Amino acid sequence: PSSSYTTTTVTTLSDLQTAVTGSANKIVKLQGTITCTGLGNPVDVGSNTIVVGEIVSGNNAVIDGCGINISGKNNVVVRNIVFRNFNSDGIKVWSSSTNVWIDHNTFEDGGDGCIDITNAADYVTVSWNHFKSHNAVSLLGGSDTATQDIGHLRVTYHHNFFDQTRQRHPRVRFGNPVHVYNNYFKGITSYGVASTMDAGVLVEHNYFEDTNDCFHLGEGSSGPGTIRAISNHFVNSGSSGLGTAD
Repeated sequence: PSSSYTTTTVTTLSDLQTAVTGSANKIVKLQGTITCTGLGNPVDVGSNTIVVGEIVSGNNAVIDGCGINISGKNNVVVRNIVFRNFNSDGIKVWSSSTNVWIDHNTFEDGGDGCIDITNAADYVTVSWNHFKSHNAVSLLGGSDTATQDIGHLRVTYHHNFFDQTRQRHPRVRFGNPVHVYNNYFKGITSYGVASTMDAGVLVEHNYFEDTNDCFHLGEGSSGPGTIRAISNHFVNSGSSGLGTAD
C-alpha cells in the first residue's frame, strides 16, 4: 500500500470496531486475542480497508466468539487471523460487496459458515486459508429465490486446506464463473463442492484425500448447476460426481 494508507494497531474489540469504519484508505493491524462471545458479526468493515493479524511473541491474532461483516463495501482485505468459536459467520460478505480478498486465515469450531458470500457480492478471492473441524464451510448464494445473484458471485477459491470439515467447499447457487483450484480436501465427511441453481463451477487441480463425494450437482432442494472438473487428484476418494470431468 502507498503512503496514503493510515496504519492503526488494535488489541480490543472496541478499538477494532472504530478502526475499520469509514471509506478512507487504512491498514488495521490486530494483535492478541479479542473475545466477543455470542455477538454475531459486530465488526463492520468499511471500504478500502486491510485488516491483518500480527504474530506477537509467537502468538497469532485471534477473534474468539464472533466474526467480521462486509456489507456493501469495496476493496477489503482480511489476512492472517484465527477465527474461533464464532456463533454466526466467521466472515460475512454480502449486499453487493466487491473486490474482497480473504487470505491466510484459520477458521475452527464455528457455529455457522466460515465464509458466506451472498446477496450479489462479486469478485471475491478466498485463498490459503485453513478450515478445520467445522460443518458448513462456505455458502456461495444464500437461497434458491435470490435471483439478484445472477451475474454476480464470481468467486475464486485457491490453495485452501479443508481439513476434516463436513460440507460446502463451497455450496454454490447462481455464481458463474466460480473457480475452485489447487485446494487440499482431506477427510471431507459429507461432500466437497456442490453446484446448484444454474451455477457454473470449474473444479481444477485439487487434491482429494479420504473424500467419498468430491463434487456433485444439486443439493437439498436446490436444482443442479454445472461443473467442469479438470486434472484433479484422488486418493481413497470418489473420482467424480455428476458433471464433466477430464
